[in-house]
Amino acid sequence: MAIDGEDHHPHAARRLRESFGAELPNVRLVLDPALAEGEFAIATRDGTLEISGGPFSGVIYGVEEIIQRSAGRLDLAAWASAVTGKPGLAYRTFWTWDHSTNWELSQIGQQEIGVFNPFQKPPGGFLADYKRLVDFCSVNRIGGITVYGFLRDSHGGIEAAKELCRYGNERGVRIIPGIAIGAYGGVYWEGKHKYNLYTWLKANPQHAAKMEKDVGFQITDLAFPLNFPHSDYTVSACPSAPEVIEWMEEAVAWLAETFEIGGINIESGDYGVCGCERCVARRANDAEAARRKDDHGDSWSHTDMAENFPRLYRAAKAKRPDLWIYCEMQWDNLLDPVATEAQHRLPKGAIYQHTANRSFWKRLRTELATDYVQGLPTQPNVLRCQFACQWNGDERTERYAFNAKTFADMSVRGRELGMEGLTVWGEPSDYTATVELSYLAFSRFGWDPTLRWDDFVASELAPRLGGQQQAERFIAIAEEVDANQTLPVARLTELQGEALKIMALLDGEPARRWLTLGEQISRRRYMGR
Repeated sequence: MAIDGEDHHPHAARRLRESFGAELPNVRLVLDPALAEGEFAIATRDGTLEISGGPFSGVIYGVEEIIQRSAGRLDLAAWASAVTGKPGLAYRTFWTWDHSTNWELSQIGQQEIGVFNPFQKPPGGFLADYKRLVDFCSVNRIGGITVYGFLRDSHGGIEAAKELCRYGNERGVRIIPGIAIGAYGGVYWEGKHKYNLYTWLKANPQHAAKMEKDVGFQITDLAFPLNFPHSDYTVSACPSAPEVIEWMEEAVAWLAETFEIGGINIESGDYGVCGCERCVARRANDAEAARRKDDHGDSWSHTDMAENFPRLYRAAKAKRPDLWIYCEMQWDNLLDPVATEAQHRLPKGAIYQHTANRSFWKRLRTELATDYVQGLPTQPNVLRCQFACQWNGDERTERYAFNAKTFADMSVRGRELGMEGLTVWGEPSDYTATVELSYLAFSRFGWDPTLRWDDFVASELAPRLGGQQQAERFIAIAEEVDANQTLPVARLTELQGEALKIMALLDGEPARRWLTLGEQISRRRYMGR
Protein backbone atom coordinates (compact mmCIF):
# COMPACT_ATOMS: atom_id res chain seq x y z
CA MET A 1 0.00 0.00 0.00
CA ALA A 2 1.41 3.38 -1.04
CA ILE A 3 -0.10 6.82 -1.28
CA ASP A 4 1.66 9.00 -3.81
CA GLY A 5 1.04 12.68 -2.99
CA GLU A 6 0.59 12.17 0.74
CA ASP A 7 3.01 14.98 1.59
CA HIS A 8 0.79 17.52 -0.18
CA HIS A 9 -2.52 15.99 0.89
CA PRO A 10 -1.95 14.63 4.43
CA HIS A 11 -5.59 14.76 5.54
CA ALA A 12 -6.84 12.99 2.42
CA ALA A 13 -4.27 10.24 2.99
CA ARG A 14 -5.20 10.01 6.67
CA ARG A 15 -8.88 9.62 5.83
CA LEU A 16 -8.11 6.78 3.39
CA ARG A 17 -6.01 4.91 5.94
CA GLU A 18 -8.59 5.37 8.69
CA SER A 19 -11.36 4.07 6.43
CA PHE A 20 -9.69 1.14 4.67
CA GLY A 21 -6.58 0.17 6.63
CA ALA A 22 -4.55 -2.69 5.17
CA GLU A 23 -7.05 -3.18 2.32
CA LEU A 24 -6.11 0.15 0.79
CA PRO A 25 -4.63 -0.28 -2.73
CA ASN A 26 -1.99 1.94 -4.27
CA VAL A 27 -3.35 5.50 -4.45
CA ARG A 28 -2.25 8.62 -6.28
CA LEU A 29 -3.42 12.05 -5.05
CA VAL A 30 -3.05 14.76 -7.70
CA LEU A 31 -3.74 18.48 -7.61
CA ASP A 32 -5.10 19.54 -11.00
CA PRO A 33 -5.26 23.35 -11.37
CA ALA A 34 -7.33 22.94 -14.53
CA LEU A 35 -10.25 21.78 -12.38
CA ALA A 36 -12.50 24.21 -10.51
CA GLU A 37 -12.14 24.57 -6.75
CA GLY A 38 -13.68 21.49 -5.14
CA GLU A 39 -14.03 19.59 -8.43
CA PHE A 40 -12.64 16.04 -8.53
CA ALA A 41 -12.09 13.08 -10.85
CA ILE A 42 -11.59 9.47 -9.71
CA ALA A 43 -10.26 6.69 -11.96
CA THR A 44 -8.26 3.45 -11.82
CA ARG A 45 -5.05 3.49 -13.83
CA ASP A 46 -2.72 0.47 -14.00
CA GLY A 47 -3.89 -0.88 -10.66
CA THR A 48 -3.64 2.50 -8.92
CA LEU A 49 -6.59 4.51 -7.71
CA GLU A 50 -6.02 8.09 -8.86
CA ILE A 51 -7.87 11.00 -7.28
CA SER A 52 -7.42 14.33 -9.03
CA GLY A 53 -8.80 17.48 -7.51
CA GLY A 54 -9.12 21.17 -8.15
CA PRO A 55 -7.43 23.72 -5.90
CA PHE A 56 -7.78 23.67 -2.16
CA SER A 57 -10.46 21.02 -1.59
CA GLY A 58 -10.93 18.86 -4.71
CA VAL A 59 -8.69 15.96 -3.62
CA ILE A 60 -10.35 15.82 -0.19
CA TYR A 61 -13.83 15.87 -1.74
CA GLY A 62 -12.81 13.02 -4.05
CA VAL A 63 -11.55 10.97 -1.12
CA GLU A 64 -14.79 11.59 0.79
CA GLU A 65 -16.74 10.42 -2.28
CA ILE A 66 -14.83 7.13 -2.23
CA ILE A 67 -15.36 6.68 1.52
CA GLN A 68 -19.10 7.35 1.31
CA ARG A 69 -19.63 4.99 -1.62
CA SER A 70 -17.45 2.14 -0.41
CA ALA A 71 -19.05 1.33 2.97
CA GLY A 72 -15.75 0.26 4.54
CA ARG A 73 -14.45 -1.93 1.70
CA LEU A 74 -12.62 -0.45 -1.27
CA ASP A 75 -13.02 -2.45 -4.51
CA LEU A 76 -10.89 -1.13 -7.37
CA ALA A 77 -13.25 -2.66 -9.90
CA ALA A 78 -15.99 -0.31 -8.73
CA TRP A 79 -13.90 2.61 -9.93
CA ALA A 80 -12.97 1.25 -13.35
CA SER A 81 -15.17 3.92 -14.93
CA ALA A 82 -14.24 7.50 -14.13
CA VAL A 83 -16.32 9.31 -11.50
CA THR A 84 -16.40 13.09 -11.40
CA GLY A 85 -18.00 15.75 -9.23
CA LYS A 86 -18.21 19.54 -9.25
CA PRO A 87 -19.97 22.02 -6.93
CA GLY A 88 -23.12 23.56 -8.36
CA LEU A 89 -22.75 26.60 -6.11
CA ALA A 90 -19.14 27.74 -6.00
CA TYR A 91 -19.43 29.52 -2.65
CA ARG A 92 -20.95 27.51 0.22
CA THR A 93 -20.21 29.12 3.57
CA PHE A 94 -21.21 28.95 7.21
CA TRP A 95 -21.54 32.27 9.08
CA THR A 96 -20.59 32.30 12.78
CA TRP A 97 -19.79 34.41 15.81
CA ASP A 98 -17.11 32.90 18.04
CA HIS A 99 -19.05 33.33 21.29
CA SER A 100 -22.26 31.59 20.12
CA THR A 101 -20.70 28.76 18.08
CA ASN A 102 -21.34 25.65 20.17
CA TRP A 103 -19.97 22.44 18.66
CA GLU A 104 -18.05 21.09 21.65
CA LEU A 105 -21.03 20.60 23.94
CA SER A 106 -19.22 19.35 27.04
CA GLN A 107 -17.73 22.74 27.92
CA ILE A 108 -19.20 25.60 29.95
CA GLY A 109 -19.86 29.11 28.75
CA GLN A 110 -22.27 28.47 25.88
CA GLN A 111 -24.24 31.41 24.52
CA GLU A 112 -27.10 31.35 22.04
CA ILE A 113 -27.43 34.90 20.70
CA GLY A 114 -25.68 38.24 20.49
CA VAL A 115 -23.01 40.21 18.66
CA PHE A 116 -21.05 42.20 21.25
CA ASN A 117 -20.66 39.34 23.70
CA PRO A 118 -17.57 38.48 25.72
CA PHE A 119 -16.12 35.01 25.14
CA GLN A 120 -17.08 33.01 28.24
CA LYS A 121 -15.74 29.53 27.51
CA PRO A 122 -12.34 28.23 28.63
CA PRO A 123 -9.45 29.55 26.48
CA GLY A 124 -9.27 26.28 24.53
CA GLY A 125 -12.98 26.36 23.80
CA PHE A 126 -12.57 28.36 20.59
CA LEU A 127 -10.48 25.68 18.90
CA ALA A 128 -12.55 22.88 20.42
CA ASP A 129 -15.70 24.28 18.81
CA TYR A 130 -14.26 25.26 15.46
CA LYS A 131 -12.23 22.12 14.85
CA ARG A 132 -15.41 20.08 15.13
CA LEU A 133 -17.12 22.48 12.77
CA VAL A 134 -14.23 22.23 10.29
CA ASP A 135 -14.46 18.42 10.41
CA PHE A 136 -18.15 18.57 9.53
CA CYS A 137 -17.51 20.98 6.66
CA SER A 138 -14.66 18.87 5.27
CA VAL A 139 -16.74 15.68 5.13
CA ASN A 140 -19.80 17.47 3.76
CA ARG A 141 -18.20 19.73 1.14
CA ILE A 142 -18.94 23.07 2.73
CA GLY A 143 -16.28 25.41 1.43
CA GLY A 144 -15.69 27.91 4.21
CA ILE A 145 -16.52 29.28 7.65
CA THR A 146 -16.88 32.99 8.33
CA VAL A 147 -15.67 33.75 11.86
CA TYR A 148 -16.55 36.99 13.60
CA GLY A 149 -14.30 37.20 16.65
CA PHE A 150 -11.46 35.45 14.80
CA LEU A 151 -8.83 37.27 16.86
CA ARG A 152 -9.54 37.63 20.57
CA ASP A 153 -7.01 37.51 23.38
CA SER A 154 -9.34 35.52 25.64
CA HIS A 155 -9.39 32.48 23.33
CA GLY A 156 -5.78 32.33 22.28
CA GLY A 157 -5.19 35.35 20.09
CA ILE A 158 -2.73 34.99 17.25
CA GLU A 159 -1.58 31.43 17.98
CA ALA A 160 -5.10 29.99 18.21
CA ALA A 161 -6.08 31.75 14.99
CA LYS A 162 -3.02 30.35 13.20
CA GLU A 163 -3.83 26.85 14.42
CA LEU A 164 -7.42 27.10 13.21
CA CYS A 165 -6.20 28.17 9.75
CA ARG A 166 -3.72 25.29 9.62
CA TYR A 167 -6.41 22.82 10.64
CA GLY A 168 -8.92 24.17 8.14
CA ASN A 169 -6.48 24.33 5.22
CA GLU A 170 -5.38 20.74 5.75
CA ARG A 171 -9.03 19.66 5.52
CA GLY A 172 -10.04 21.84 2.59
CA VAL A 173 -12.11 24.35 4.57
CA ARG A 174 -11.47 28.07 4.14
CA ILE A 175 -11.30 30.09 7.37
CA ILE A 176 -12.78 33.53 6.63
CA PRO A 177 -12.38 36.20 9.33
CA GLY A 178 -15.27 38.66 9.52
CA ILE A 179 -14.45 42.36 9.89
CA ALA A 180 -16.16 45.71 9.45
CA ILE A 181 -14.69 48.93 8.09
CA GLY A 182 -14.07 51.14 11.09
CA ALA A 183 -16.38 49.09 13.32
CA TYR A 184 -16.76 45.66 14.97
CA GLY A 185 -13.39 45.90 16.65
CA GLY A 186 -11.43 46.30 13.43
CA VAL A 187 -9.26 43.34 12.39
CA TYR A 188 -8.35 42.28 15.93
CA TRP A 189 -11.76 41.91 17.54
CA GLU A 190 -10.76 42.08 21.20
CA GLY A 191 -7.41 42.67 22.88
CA LYS A 192 -4.64 45.18 23.43
CA HIS A 193 -3.34 45.07 19.89
CA LYS A 194 -2.48 47.83 17.45
CA TYR A 195 -5.12 46.56 15.02
CA ASN A 196 -7.87 46.51 17.63
CA LEU A 197 -10.25 49.44 17.00
CA TYR A 198 -10.79 50.44 20.62
CA THR A 199 -7.05 50.42 21.27
CA TRP A 200 -6.39 52.52 18.18
CA LEU A 201 -9.18 55.03 18.87
CA LYS A 202 -8.01 55.43 22.45
CA ALA A 203 -4.72 56.67 21.00
CA ASN A 204 -6.46 58.57 18.17
CA PRO A 205 -9.74 59.87 19.64
CA GLN A 206 -10.08 62.57 16.97
CA HIS A 207 -11.00 59.85 14.44
CA ALA A 208 -13.97 58.43 16.36
CA ALA A 209 -17.30 58.47 14.51
CA LYS A 210 -20.10 60.82 15.55
CA MET A 211 -23.02 58.43 15.28
CA GLU A 212 -26.33 59.71 13.90
CA LYS A 213 -28.28 57.62 16.39
CA ASP A 214 -27.69 55.30 19.33
CA VAL A 215 -25.95 52.01 18.59
CA GLY A 216 -28.35 49.26 17.49
CA PHE A 217 -30.53 48.01 14.67
CA GLN A 218 -33.89 46.46 13.90
CA ILE A 219 -34.22 43.26 11.87
CA THR A 220 -37.56 43.22 10.06
CA ASP A 221 -38.49 39.67 11.02
CA LEU A 222 -37.39 39.91 14.65
CA ALA A 223 -40.12 40.68 17.14
CA PHE A 224 -37.99 43.05 19.23
CA PRO A 225 -35.43 45.82 18.55
CA LEU A 226 -31.74 45.22 19.21
CA ASN A 227 -30.12 47.99 21.22
CA PHE A 228 -26.51 47.52 22.23
CA PRO A 229 -24.88 48.81 25.42
CA HIS A 230 -22.00 51.20 24.94
CA SER A 231 -18.72 49.36 25.41
CA ASP A 232 -15.26 48.84 23.95
CA TYR A 233 -16.93 46.66 21.31
CA THR A 234 -19.35 49.28 19.96
CA VAL A 235 -16.99 52.12 19.12
CA SER A 236 -16.76 53.20 15.47
CA ALA A 237 -14.29 55.22 13.44
CA CYS A 238 -15.12 57.98 10.97
CA PRO A 239 -15.06 56.52 7.42
CA SER A 240 -14.17 59.93 5.94
CA ALA A 241 -10.91 60.28 7.86
CA PRO A 242 -8.01 59.24 5.59
CA GLU A 243 -6.11 57.99 8.62
CA VAL A 244 -8.87 55.45 9.37
CA ILE A 245 -8.82 53.71 6.01
CA GLU A 246 -5.00 53.82 5.92
CA TRP A 247 -4.98 52.03 9.28
CA MET A 248 -7.58 49.53 8.02
CA GLU A 249 -5.54 48.84 4.86
CA GLU A 250 -2.45 48.18 6.95
CA ALA A 251 -4.42 45.92 9.29
CA VAL A 252 -6.02 43.91 6.46
CA ALA A 253 -2.61 43.43 4.81
CA TRP A 254 -1.27 42.18 8.15
CA LEU A 255 -4.23 39.81 8.52
CA ALA A 256 -3.69 38.30 5.07
CA GLU A 257 0.06 38.07 5.49
CA THR A 258 0.15 36.71 9.04
CA PHE A 259 -2.55 34.02 8.81
CA GLU A 260 -3.19 31.37 6.17
CA ILE A 261 -6.78 32.54 5.87
CA GLY A 262 -9.09 31.47 3.06
CA GLY A 263 -10.88 34.78 2.74
CA ILE A 264 -12.26 37.84 4.52
CA ASN A 265 -15.89 38.84 5.04
CA ILE A 266 -16.00 42.67 4.95
CA GLU A 267 -18.98 44.82 5.88
CA SER A 268 -19.45 48.48 6.64
CA GLY A 269 -20.73 47.91 10.15
CA ASP A 270 -24.48 47.69 10.48
CA TYR A 271 -25.28 49.43 13.75
CA GLY A 272 -25.01 53.09 12.83
CA VAL A 273 -23.64 55.73 10.47
CA CYS A 274 -21.21 58.55 11.18
CA GLY A 275 -22.96 61.91 10.93
CA CYS A 276 -19.98 64.25 11.23
CA GLU A 277 -19.78 67.27 8.94
CA ARG A 278 -17.19 65.65 6.70
CA CYS A 279 -19.27 62.47 6.19
CA VAL A 280 -22.46 64.42 5.50
CA ALA A 281 -20.68 66.63 2.97
CA ARG A 282 -18.99 63.69 1.24
CA ARG A 283 -22.24 61.78 0.83
CA ALA A 284 -24.00 64.92 -0.39
CA ASN A 285 -21.34 65.31 -3.08
CA ASP A 286 -22.11 61.83 -4.38
CA ALA A 287 -24.49 62.63 -7.27
CA GLU A 288 -26.74 59.65 -6.74
CA ALA A 289 -26.78 59.88 -2.98
CA ALA A 290 -27.84 63.51 -3.26
CA ARG A 291 -30.58 62.64 -5.75
CA ARG A 292 -31.83 59.65 -3.82
CA LYS A 293 -32.29 59.92 -0.08
CA ASP A 294 -31.75 56.20 0.47
CA ASP A 295 -27.98 55.79 0.39
CA HIS A 296 -28.36 54.32 3.83
CA GLY A 297 -31.09 53.45 6.22
CA ASP A 298 -30.30 54.17 9.82
CA SER A 299 -27.61 51.50 10.09
CA TRP A 300 -25.19 51.57 7.11
CA SER A 301 -24.02 53.53 4.08
CA HIS A 302 -23.46 52.15 0.57
CA THR A 303 -21.27 55.09 -0.42
CA ASP A 304 -19.08 54.50 2.63
CA MET A 305 -18.61 50.93 1.43
CA ALA A 306 -17.89 52.05 -2.14
CA GLU A 307 -15.26 54.50 -0.91
CA ASN A 308 -13.38 52.07 1.29
CA PHE A 309 -14.01 48.45 0.29
CA PRO A 310 -11.93 48.57 -2.96
CA ARG A 311 -8.85 49.63 -1.01
CA LEU A 312 -9.21 46.80 1.50
CA TYR A 313 -9.92 44.35 -1.32
CA ARG A 314 -6.70 45.30 -3.08
CA ALA A 315 -4.68 45.20 0.15
CA ALA A 316 -5.82 41.64 0.89
CA LYS A 317 -5.48 40.33 -2.67
CA ALA A 318 -1.95 41.71 -2.91
CA LYS A 319 -0.97 39.33 -0.10
CA ARG A 320 -3.16 36.31 -1.03
CA PRO A 321 -4.60 36.43 -4.56
CA ASP A 322 -6.80 33.34 -4.06
CA LEU A 323 -8.80 34.74 -1.13
CA TRP A 324 -12.59 34.73 -1.13
CA ILE A 325 -13.34 38.38 -0.30
CA TYR A 326 -16.99 38.76 0.63
CA CYS A 327 -18.56 42.21 0.41
CA GLU A 328 -21.76 42.64 2.44
CA MET A 329 -24.54 44.35 0.47
CA GLN A 330 -26.69 44.49 3.64
CA TRP A 331 -30.28 43.42 4.14
CA ASP A 332 -33.37 43.08 2.02
CA ASN A 333 -32.50 45.57 -0.72
CA LEU A 334 -31.63 43.43 -3.74
CA LEU A 335 -34.86 44.30 -5.56
CA ASP A 336 -34.32 48.05 -5.16
CA PRO A 337 -31.79 50.00 -7.26
CA VAL A 338 -30.10 51.42 -4.18
CA ALA A 339 -26.88 53.41 -4.71
CA THR A 340 -26.23 51.89 -8.15
CA GLU A 341 -23.49 54.40 -8.99
CA ALA A 342 -21.73 53.55 -5.76
CA GLN A 343 -21.94 49.84 -6.57
CA HIS A 344 -20.29 50.45 -9.95
CA ARG A 345 -17.21 51.52 -8.02
CA LEU A 346 -16.91 48.13 -6.33
CA PRO A 347 -14.31 45.73 -7.82
CA LYS A 348 -15.31 42.74 -9.90
CA GLY A 349 -14.07 39.47 -8.43
CA ALA A 350 -15.17 40.13 -4.88
CA ILE A 351 -18.10 37.98 -3.76
CA TYR A 352 -21.15 40.20 -3.28
CA GLN A 353 -23.36 38.86 -0.53
CA HIS A 354 -27.05 39.84 -0.51
CA THR A 355 -28.71 39.17 2.82
CA ALA A 356 -32.38 38.17 3.04
CA ASN A 357 -34.71 37.82 5.98
CA ARG A 358 -37.57 35.33 5.61
CA SER A 359 -40.21 37.77 4.40
CA PHE A 360 -37.80 39.19 1.83
CA TRP A 361 -36.79 35.75 0.57
CA LYS A 362 -40.46 35.06 -0.15
CA ARG A 363 -40.38 38.09 -2.43
CA LEU A 364 -37.00 37.32 -3.98
CA ARG A 365 -37.83 33.79 -5.07
CA THR A 366 -40.76 35.03 -7.20
CA GLU A 367 -39.89 38.65 -8.06
CA LEU A 368 -36.16 38.42 -8.77
CA ALA A 369 -35.23 37.82 -12.42
CA THR A 370 -32.14 36.08 -13.75
CA ASP A 371 -31.34 38.87 -16.21
CA TYR A 372 -31.55 41.37 -13.35
CA VAL A 373 -28.93 39.39 -11.39
CA GLN A 374 -26.73 39.06 -14.47
CA GLY A 375 -26.94 42.82 -15.02
CA LEU A 376 -25.92 43.81 -11.50
CA PRO A 377 -22.73 45.91 -11.36
CA THR A 378 -21.50 43.55 -8.63
CA GLN A 379 -20.32 40.13 -9.84
CA PRO A 380 -20.40 37.35 -8.69
CA ASN A 381 -23.38 37.40 -6.32
CA VAL A 382 -24.43 35.09 -3.50
CA LEU A 383 -27.32 34.91 -1.04
CA ARG A 384 -27.04 34.98 2.72
CA CYS A 385 -29.84 33.50 4.81
CA GLN A 386 -30.37 35.90 7.73
CA PHE A 387 -33.19 33.73 9.07
CA ALA A 388 -33.21 30.04 10.13
CA CYS A 389 -31.09 31.19 13.08
CA GLN A 390 -31.27 32.91 16.46
CA TRP A 391 -32.30 36.26 14.97
CA ASN A 392 -35.81 35.28 13.93
CA GLY A 393 -39.03 34.22 15.59
CA ASP A 394 -41.55 35.48 18.06
CA GLU A 395 -41.80 33.14 21.04
CA ARG A 396 -38.74 31.11 20.04
CA THR A 397 -35.90 31.36 17.54
CA GLU A 398 -35.33 29.21 14.47
CA ARG A 399 -31.84 28.25 15.64
CA TYR A 400 -32.89 24.63 16.28
CA ALA A 401 -35.78 24.39 13.82
CA PHE A 402 -35.94 21.98 10.88
CA ASN A 403 -34.61 24.37 8.22
CA ALA A 404 -33.72 21.79 5.57
CA LYS A 405 -36.41 22.84 3.09
CA THR A 406 -35.39 26.48 3.44
CA PHE A 407 -31.75 25.72 2.66
CA ALA A 408 -32.73 23.45 -0.22
CA ASP A 409 -35.03 26.10 -1.67
CA MET A 410 -32.47 28.90 -1.41
CA SER A 411 -29.85 26.71 -3.11
CA VAL A 412 -32.08 25.52 -5.94
CA ARG A 413 -33.98 28.74 -6.60
CA GLY A 414 -30.92 30.89 -6.00
CA ARG A 415 -28.97 28.98 -8.65
CA GLU A 416 -31.85 29.29 -11.11
CA LEU A 417 -31.76 33.06 -10.59
CA GLY A 418 -28.01 33.28 -11.24
CA MET A 419 -26.68 33.32 -7.69
CA GLU A 420 -23.36 31.55 -7.28
CA GLY A 421 -23.44 30.70 -3.59
CA LEU A 422 -25.28 30.60 -0.30
CA THR A 423 -24.25 31.47 3.24
CA VAL A 424 -26.21 30.15 6.24
CA TRP A 425 -25.68 30.28 10.00
CA GLY A 426 -23.66 27.35 11.31
CA GLU A 427 -23.35 27.99 15.02
CA PRO A 428 -25.36 25.18 16.70
CA SER A 429 -23.82 21.70 16.85
CA ASP A 430 -25.01 18.93 14.57
CA TYR A 431 -25.84 16.91 17.69
CA THR A 432 -29.48 18.05 17.45
CA ALA A 433 -31.03 16.16 14.54
CA THR A 434 -33.13 19.00 13.18
CA VAL A 435 -29.94 21.08 12.92
CA GLU A 436 -27.84 18.24 11.50
CA LEU A 437 -30.35 17.38 8.78
CA SER A 438 -30.76 21.05 7.88
CA TYR A 439 -26.98 21.33 7.45
CA LEU A 440 -27.02 18.22 5.26
CA ALA A 441 -29.62 19.88 3.03
CA PHE A 442 -27.38 22.94 2.76
CA SER A 443 -24.47 20.68 1.86
CA ARG A 444 -26.22 18.44 -0.65
CA PHE A 445 -28.31 21.05 -2.47
CA GLY A 446 -25.41 23.50 -2.51
CA TRP A 447 -23.30 20.83 -4.18
CA ASP A 448 -26.08 19.78 -6.57
CA PRO A 449 -28.88 22.35 -6.97
CA THR A 450 -30.62 19.99 -9.43
CA LEU A 451 -31.24 17.49 -6.61
CA ARG A 452 -34.91 16.71 -5.95
CA TRP A 453 -36.29 16.85 -2.42
CA ASP A 454 -37.75 13.34 -2.56
CA ASP A 455 -34.40 11.94 -3.66
CA PHE A 456 -32.65 13.79 -0.84
CA VAL A 457 -35.06 12.31 1.70
CA ALA A 458 -34.59 8.80 0.31
CA SER A 459 -30.80 8.90 -0.01
CA GLU A 460 -29.79 11.07 2.97
CA LEU A 461 -32.52 11.22 5.60
CA ALA A 462 -34.01 7.73 5.43
CA PRO A 463 -30.72 5.93 6.27
CA ARG A 464 -30.13 8.34 9.15
CA LEU A 465 -33.61 8.08 10.65
CA GLY A 466 -34.35 4.37 10.41
CA GLY A 467 -36.01 4.15 6.99
CA GLN A 468 -38.18 6.00 4.50
CA GLN A 469 -41.35 5.92 6.58
CA GLN A 470 -39.51 7.12 9.66
CA ALA A 471 -37.87 9.95 7.70
CA GLU A 472 -41.20 11.18 6.41
CA ARG A 473 -42.68 11.03 9.90
CA PHE A 474 -39.69 12.87 11.41
CA ILE A 475 -40.16 15.70 8.91
CA ALA A 476 -43.89 15.88 9.56
CA ILE A 477 -43.47 16.02 13.35
CA ALA A 478 -40.67 18.60 13.22
CA GLU A 479 -42.62 20.81 10.85
CA GLU A 480 -45.78 20.62 12.95
CA VAL A 481 -43.87 21.61 16.07
CA ASP A 482 -42.03 24.44 14.29
CA ALA A 483 -45.12 25.85 12.60
CA ASN A 484 -47.38 26.05 15.62
CA GLN A 485 -46.01 27.68 18.74
CA THR A 486 -49.33 27.27 20.57
CA LEU A 487 -49.75 23.52 20.24
CA PRO A 488 -51.70 22.26 23.25
CA VAL A 489 -49.90 20.19 25.83
CA ALA A 490 -51.98 17.14 24.89
CA ARG A 491 -50.77 17.28 21.30
CA LEU A 492 -47.16 17.84 22.35
CA THR A 493 -47.45 14.81 24.63
CA GLU A 494 -48.66 12.69 21.71
CA LEU A 495 -45.82 13.82 19.45
CA GLN A 496 -43.21 13.32 22.17
CA GLY A 497 -44.51 9.81 22.83
CA GLU A 498 -44.40 8.94 19.13
CA ALA A 499 -40.83 10.21 18.76
CA LEU A 500 -39.60 8.28 21.78
CA LYS A 501 -41.44 5.14 20.70
CA ILE A 502 -39.68 5.19 17.33
CA MET A 503 -36.38 5.93 19.08
CA ALA A 504 -36.80 2.83 21.27
CA LEU A 505 -36.97 0.63 18.17
CA LEU A 506 -33.67 1.93 16.81
CA ASP A 507 -30.00 1.85 17.78
CA GLY A 508 -26.99 4.09 17.41
CA GLU A 509 -27.18 7.35 15.52
CA PRO A 510 -30.77 6.93 14.23
CA ALA A 511 -31.90 6.50 17.85
CA ARG A 512 -29.92 9.59 18.91
CA ARG A 513 -31.60 11.68 16.23
CA TRP A 514 -35.10 10.68 17.34
CA LEU A 515 -34.12 11.23 20.97
CA THR A 516 -33.11 14.84 20.26
CA LEU A 517 -36.44 15.46 18.55
CA GLY A 518 -38.27 13.96 21.52
CA GLU A 519 -36.29 16.16 23.90
CA GLN A 520 -37.12 19.30 21.91
CA ILE A 521 -40.81 18.47 22.12
CA SER A 522 -40.51 17.54 25.78
CA ARG A 523 -39.08 20.96 26.59
CA ARG A 524 -41.96 22.67 24.81
CA ARG A 525 -44.47 20.45 26.61
CA TYR A 526 -42.88 21.14 29.98
CA MET A 527 -42.89 24.89 29.47
CA GLY A 528 -46.51 24.79 28.32
CA ARG A 529 -47.89 23.12 31.44
